Amino acid sequence: MRVRDLNKVELVKQKAIELLVKDGFEGFTMNKLAKACKLSVATLYIYYEDKDDLILKIGIEEVQRMGAIMLEDFDPELPFADGLRQQWKNRARCMIENPLSAQMIEQLRNSTYQDKMFETFKKIFGFPLGKFMQNAVDRGEINAMPLEVYWCVAFAPLYSLIRFHNDGQSLAGSAFVLTDKMIWDTFELVLKALKK
Repeated sequence: MRVRDLNKVELVKQKAIELLVKDGFEGFTMNKLAKACKLSVATLYIYYEDKDDLILKIGIEEVQRMGAIMLEDFDPELPFADGLRQQWKNRARCMIENPLSAQMIEQLRNSTYQDKMFETFKKIFGFPLGKFMQNAVDRGEINAMPLEVYWCVAFAPLYSLIRFHNDGQSLAGSAFVLTDKMIWDTFELVLKALKK
């Protein structure tokens, strides 16, 4: 059995992410990936069992990598405003610096792979964000609410702004570049909406 070449593994991963975002799951094939990597298809099967195995492994690895970035310097014990601010800072940086990975993960969340993705998200974010939210409720900083409601109010505005930024255009189709002022003005609105 041949030894895994880490440079090839990284090349395969990067090209797979690019192709998945560009062509979607239906247009993505192991043959296209091998050609993009200038490798034989047989080489891909050294690293992955099949197309599904490749997509899942790369998707889970990217969720774990980006999750680690999103949780940098975050402590569930932080006061609500400080903890949410750290989350916004980390998430904005992570998604702006990794637009293809962010798009691929979003595709996975809306596909037949969603159960595995949600399982991975829960492992990474379940405890720290659940504890953070519960601490904020216990301290009287926010009202108790379903996690889904909290997430929609707390993070959906940021994710929408980043999507416009990564697309380079607004809803009206004009050029759009996200600024720090936009991020933090929106953050203040979100904070007001959530705080008691």
